[in-house]
This record gives sequence, C-alpha cells and structure tokens, in this order.
Amino acid sequence: MEVNLNRMQSFVAVVDAGSLTHAAQTLGLTKAMVSMHLKQLETELRCALLVRTTRRLALTEVGEGFYADCVQLLSDAHRAVENARAGHARLTGELRVSSTLEYGVHMVVPALAAFAKLHPDLSVDFSGTTKLANLVADRFDLAIRLGQLSDSGYRAKVLGHFDIVLVTTPAYIEQHGLPHTPADLRHLRWVVLSGFDQRVKMSRRDGAEPPFSVPFRSSVQADSALLKLKFLLADLGIGVLPEWLVREDLKQGRLVQLLPGYSMLQQGVFAVFPNTQHIPAKVRHFIDFLQGYVAQDTGHRQA
Repeated sequence: MEVNLNRMQSFVAVVDAGSLTHAAQTLGLTKAMVSMHLKQLETELRCALLVRTTRRLALTEVGEGFYADCVQLLSDAHRAVENARAGHARLTGELRVSSTLEYGVHMVVPALAAFAKLHPDLSVDFSGTTKLANLVADRFDLAIRLGQLSDSGYRAKVLGHFDIVLVTTPAYIEQHGLPHTPADLRHLRWVVLSGFDQRVKMSRRDGAEPPFSVPFRSSVQADSALLKLKFLLADLGIGVLPEWLVREDLKQGRLVQLLPGYSMLQQGVFAVFPNTQHIPAKVRHFIDFLQGYVAQDTGHRQA
C-alpha cells in the first residue's frame, strides 16, 4: 500500500500548527482539503492519528510514532530533491552569515569569497560582531560561533576545534619576570574580555593533576579579542587568546606563550542555523565548504 506524501505533509502541518485552519494557511490549501487528506490518510492506515480535545487536536499513541516517521521521511524527500537540483543548477538567492569579526577575517570571509566564486548567482552578506545574533529576527541563514555552545534552540554542527593559549610580550616578561607555575600568575596584570566568564581553568599536559582555576587580577578590559590583542602587544599584561589569532605573533616573536606545560580546554567552532524542518541547499553546501577550511587550518596548526 502506498501513502501519498501530500497527505503526510498535511498531517505534519496540522500537528505543527495545532489546528486545521492554521495548517491550511501554512500549506496554501483550503481547510476542507486538509481535512480530506487527514481522513484519507487514516483510512489508508486503518487507525486514528489525531483526536480532538476541548481545545486542540492531540496525537494518538500511534499518531506520535507516525508523526516522527513522517517528519524524517519528508525531510529525506526534500533533501533528495534539492540534491538532484543542485546537481544541474547553481545556488541562487542570498546567503547571510554572522561571526565575530576576528574569526570572520581569519576564516569565514576567505571561505565565503571562495564559495561565492564557485556560485556566481549567489549573493553573500557577512556581519562581524561580538554580539550573538538572533538568527530569525536578524534574518541570518547561519552564524559561526566559537567556544562552548549553550543550548539556544538553534540547530548546530561542529566544524572543528582550536586551542587557546596564555601569552604576553617579551618586554612584559623582562619587566615582571617569567612565571614558572600557575601560582606565579596571581602577581601579573591580566587583560581580559569584558562581558564574558573570566574564570580560567588549566590542567597539566602530563595529566599529573586535575584541572584547576587560575587566580588572577584584572585591570585592563576590552570588548573584542582583537582589541585585547592590541593591549597585550602594548606590553600591558598577560591574557588568553585563540591560537589562530596569535599564531603569527608567536611565530615572529612579538608574543611568547606562557606555561607551555599546561593547557586549557579546547574550544569548538560551530555552525549554528535556525531549527527549521528543511535546511536550504545554500546553507548545507556552505557548511560543508567551510568545514574543509577549518580542517585545513587545524592541519596548519599541527604541522
């Protein structure tokens, strides 16, 4: 027995909308047509999927399982169609992406530029900001977020990881001395990122002791990693920054890494996008494309 996908789509829309009227508006059908789809579907399945309570439609036990299967099946069908279209058609429309300015310059913008060259019919719009964008309200297709991802209600994919390192300038070490243990850090001035959790946790690379919090005093704050780096290069103190941001300064000797026998928790690179049933092809393709860039950067770091 074959079940019509349109009827399954109507069923899912009714469950998501909570009523026949709202489902009909979402699908662009009449309420009578949606009702007919549901009746035909229950007739074909020989079971009830929905029951009407005093206030709304509710799923039966069988309906709950069938709903989950329908969502997956419709998603797979939509993906199959988009993959087929992508095989012979160019990506079009606009791709709006957000990340921090620093990671945008380092990774996202170069990837976007290369991606745009491959898809000349696609417009790209990048926003670099320290604020966490509201993807739906601000109409972003995708945000690239760093660190430890909190539960935001969005969907997310891990693109990679990076190290954070404790650095300062040779001039600051010459003036204040080289710290040999985490306890020595309490006597040094810290440059920190304002508005974020300032607790720093370290662990010995040899695993000789569990992770521990590092005591410090802060007298210099900045609201972006780039400004924080500028303060550090001005010999104002010590601070924690992403390895990819200070890689060249470390290589050229403008900065030095402190306590190399200790490490801090690796941070993640996440692609975050609205929790919709179908992910647009332009978003899926760019996420895969960017993941390749992140992997290359990781390889460069480890080389």
